Amino acid sequence: MSPTKSEKVANGSKCIQSIWTRAITANSEWPDKDEFLDVIYWSRQVIGIILGIIWGIIPLKGFVALVLFALVNAGSTYLYMSSFQQIDEDEFGGVWELTKEGFMTSFAGFLVTWIIIYSGLHFD
Repeated sequence: MSPTKSEKVANGSKCIQSIWTRAITANSEWPDKDEFLDVIYWSRQVIGIILGIIWGIIPLKGFVALVLFALVNAGSTYLYMSSFQQIDEDEFGGVWELTKEGFMTSFAGFLVTWIIIYSGLHFD
């Protein structure tokens, strides 16, 4: 039996645990579409920060770094959605809606992290 909305609110920790458990389990069921979109959003934020750190350490710079970020971020998210979770994109508004979910905030986090790491390591 699925918990009601009030039970989810009352027992928030149980709900959060089940969301993240489903996020790392292949072919999970997503009865609430907003939960899956939250997983996509927050995983993109983590990807953006990690890529910012890596790009700053390597050091990558310029247009190539920006394009590589976009390809890695969009590609990894698409592979997660289509191969790992095997969701029906049409249920969530299509591939484009899922691809752009959280992309700009992830890009902003990436830029801040990349600039700070790159400037701190490669400028005197």
